[in-house]
Amino acid sequence: MKQTTLKTLAGFFLIAQFHAVALAQQNDDALEEENSGGVIQRYGRNAASLIESITVDSSSIPLLSDYSAVTDKVLKNPPDSDWLSWRRTQDNLGFSNLDQINRLTVPNLALAWHQEVTPGNNMPTPLVRDGIMFLYSAGDVVLALDATNGELLWRYSHDGDAVTSHKFGIALYENKVLVPTSDLHMVALDARTGDVIWDHAIDVDDSIGHALRSAPTIAGGQVIQGMAASFVPGGGFIIAIDLEFGSETWRFNTLAKPDEPGGNTWNSIPLEERQGGSVWNTGSYDAELNLLFYGVSPTYNTGPLLYPLGIDGVNNDALYTNATLALRPTTGELVWYYQHVANDQHDLDWGFERSIVELEIEGEIKKVIITAGKPGLFDALDAATGAYLFSVDPGLQNLFSAINPVTGEKIANPNVFPDAEEVRTVCPYYQGGRNWHASSINNESGLLFVPMFEVCMDTLLDDSGTLLSSGLRADTVSIPGSDGNYGRLQAINLKTRELAWQHRQEVVPASASLATAGGLVFLGYLDNAFKAFDQQTGEVLWETQLGAIPAAFPITYSVDEKQYVAVVAGQLNIHTGVWLGLMNKFTGFTPLNQDAAALWVFALD
Repeated sequence: MKQTTLKTLAGFFLIAQFHAVALAQQNDDALEEENSGGVIQRYGRNAASLIESITVDSSSIPLLSDYSAVTDKVLKNPPDSDWLSWRRTQDNLGFSNLDQINRLTVPNLALAWHQEVTPGNNMPTPLVRDGIMFLYSAGDVVLALDATNGELLWRYSHDGDAVTSHKFGIALYENKVLVPTSDLHMVALDARTGDVIWDHAIDVDDSIGHALRSAPTIAGGQVIQGMAASFVPGGGFIIAIDLEFGSETWRFNTLAKPDEPGGNTWNSIPLEERQGGSVWNTGSYDAELNLLFYGVSPTYNTGPLLYPLGIDGVNNDALYTNATLALRPTTGELVWYYQHVANDQHDLDWGFERSIVELEIEGEIKKVIITAGKPGLFDALDAATGAYLFSVDPGLQNLFSAINPVTGEKIANPNVFPDAEEVRTVCPYYQGGRNWHASSINNESGLLFVPMFEVCMDTLLDDSGTLLSSGLRADTVSIPGSDGNYGRLQAINLKTRELAWQHRQEVVPASASLATAGGLVFLGYLDNAFKAFDQQTGEVLWETQLGAIPAAFPITYSVDEKQYVAVVAGQLNIHTGVWLGLMNKFTGFTPLNQDAAALWVFALD
């Protein structure tokens, strides 16, 4: 977590304190008897030790005994009924082929079932296989539920005392549920029983500062996990663990060491001063290319990188920060990399999802990596080679005045570079014009749907600044000429490389987007709203109020030919708190009633 002293976020701290107190009280009071077995169930924030694991004999539960293995072939081409990985498919599109819920039928969408889950820090993605839902919940708890009604099948509670880190979710492979924990373990559970198959403790010099945020990626017989390490000397890494035995097979360090390729891009600072390079997001995988694609975040020790030293052979680009990495899943070999922005002095990460699409490029169909950093600017790269193809700019950022059409190099706007004598308005604000709220892509139409935030910041280099070590003070401000709308859902046509429609409103998005073959885009908002938009026009076709903020990843799945849409609400995170504070500052918005954290599942009435 980055330490900031932004005067403009005074409201955030009050609101965050309100939520912390409310959640703590809720956790202390939330004791209830389960109907079956009389097991006491205590939901405690960051207190999994108070929640008992429940394992089962799968032979006595047909739904579990009929569970079928998730093979490499299945992951490559999953059944439309299932949601098997973080963004459903390994290409990270966040798209479903289901169309029972569509433009015509969505007005009849109604609550099918509702299940309370553990409150606390989280942003989870439910997974569904053969009618069973697997859900990571705050406090390192994993639930297996009947996906038609929420009935508990088994429950795993990790025996650890670490504070819960915000999680995107878990992964499925063969008969295993792969679970990254807050005390830096990777645990393999039996999907049919909830029993532990193996438990691997990831080796780090000091667990303070490390965190597992993303859901794992499955490839090449490995479960692959990115490690966040914001202020850790030496920075983050990507690790592979053998799926059969639970032992580490390789590790790729995301910050170049002094004696390695790229090691001369850190202004000659020693390794222990090279920090950051966190891997916050789940990687994508292409089996035909046999390549993994990951994004790397910037460093926060930016002071030593502010100006180049003028030494031949040394620069301040800071590899591999703000880069896309293409790795071999069996060895961790770096096949290619592309740095989207060098020497980031504004904490505007390019660490989000790498989506793989097929597009016609100069008359040839190519696999293309599509990704955007916090500036909201999308880059397209050749997935096989890393060659730059094109960019699409939704028009929020003022960091770059131009982009080299051949290399993709961003030409910096000199009027926004940190300065000690002049206040400079930088767009977007350091939380980003987009953030972890993942985009979704309909590859057939070429439309991409990204949640965005229209807020800027006034910056000044002085001794009171604590946003990054360069001494940058940042005060949040509205976009110049703002009409009071801070939230945007932006549609981009990747085939024409043009902006399509946008839906703008005062309240900002709170979830990732979900696109379906029914012509819909689902998105949650900070005011507890959950909406369905027309993919072609941006018209709101359906909306409902949840009991809390849906700061998570919505999914859709089907069981017995009935389609469901599911999202978790009420498991808050630091980004939710920040945006609550910002909305309070700009509009007077205050949090709506926050019911217990719960999974909300909808189907046609």
